Order: sequence, then structure tokens, then C-alpha cells
Amino acid sequence: MKKVTLLVPEYLFDFYEKVGKTAGGLSPEKVMSDALFKLAGELSFNAIYKEK
Repeated sequence: MKKVTLLVPEYLFDFYEKVGKTAGGLSPEKVMSDALFKLAGELSFNAIYKEK
């Protein structure tokens, strides 16, 4: 598995931190990774759908 480091502005980290707290105490990193995985899935679905 590869490790990726992202530099994000403080306000963006604060946003994901608040979302994580609202979602039951998830870490900002977990919220960001879940959001990226969801986006990747949607983009993949759209790419496959366009081919058909």
C-alpha cells in the first residue's frame, strides 16, 4: 500500500474535523479519505456508463 500526504489549508482541515465530529467522532483524515473514495467510485461509474 502506498502512503499519500496532502497539504490542505487550515480552514479545510477544520471543516472536515467538524464533519467528523458530527458523524460520530471520525477523524478529519478518515472523512477526507472516505470522500475521496466516494468521488473515485462516482467518476469510475460515470466513465463506464459513458462507454456504453
